Amino acid sequence: MSPRKSAKGAAGRWMGLLFGTVTSFAVPVLAHASSAADLYYERTVMTAADARCRLFTPVLGQSLAAAQAQARGAALRAGTDPLSLSDIQRRAEAKAGAVPCNSPDLTLAAGRVRSAFDAFGHVTRLTYPGDTSGWSANRTATDSSVWRLSQPSSFGADRMIFGLAGRDTPGALVAVASFADGQTPYAARLIIRDTARAPAPYLDRQKTDASGRLPLAARMPPRALDRGFMAEARYDANPLLLPTGAKEGVTFRFSGPAVEALALLDPREAVMVEFVFAGRDGDVVRTAYVEVGDFAAGRAFVRYATW
Repeated sequence: MSPRKSAKGAAGRWMGLLFGTVTSFAVPVLAHASSAADLYYERTVMTAADARCRLFTPVLGQSLAAAQAQARGAALRAGTDPLSLSDIQRRAEAKAGAVPCNSPDLTLAAGRVRSAFDAFGHVTRLTYPGDTSGWSANRTATDSSVWRLSQPSSFGADRMIFGLAGRDTPGALVAVASFADGQTPYAARLIIRDTARAPAPYLDRQKTDASGRLPLAARMPPRALDRGFMAEARYDANPLLLPTGAKEGVTFRFSGPAVEALALLDPREAVMVEFVFAGRDGDVVRTAYVEVGDFAAGRAFVRYATW
């Protein structure tokens, strides 16, 4: 069996193995995890234990953190209230904090997690599917600038790739766009939901299409409840990062706080990137949409490079 197939097998057994680890030190959950919220609890327990006791290597620890973030997204997609998930996180962290680092039960639990993720730690690429658009993750160590976590978007005749890019992981948050008419925007801004004023995502179900999918534009909050991040830098796009077939383009880089804010959003919602052009009668804006999806999980996955 190849290392990649072994990794997939280990990842597939993750649920059962991790459940065994957490129940070994008396975590009060069901005999089998009955919901995405249970799975989030389980993974949060071990992630918190690792943060306090340094149980795992950095790569394995980030694989576990990625699994935790993915479980959070699954719970939100299943309809779990964000406040309930916050409570679950607090309870899981309290449980992990109550167990001594030298506890035999915790040692056994950590060993089982290592066994589950031994091969998975060498996986360098993953795809996180979404409702309409997914994320491609790559944590390969390289001397060239590459996309670490990316999602393509087409808006009219124009195209964009959005995500984390760079030589080092996890990369900077950038939007690389190519415009069919050859024009170049002078600015770009990332628009997301302001979680302080709007604690829940806005999903306009009345705009669901015939296939049952909700367009990304219908996943944005009212403008009065959004938050904007202006790009902090603009430069010619690296040819390695351009959309497929594009010969030239422009890169806009966003700040660290924008990354953190994006990672906290609900996976069902969307964000938008507004490209601002100077027009004859004022600014002209072209808008590209991005599905939040498992951005947080992908970001955790690519935090450390591996071979």
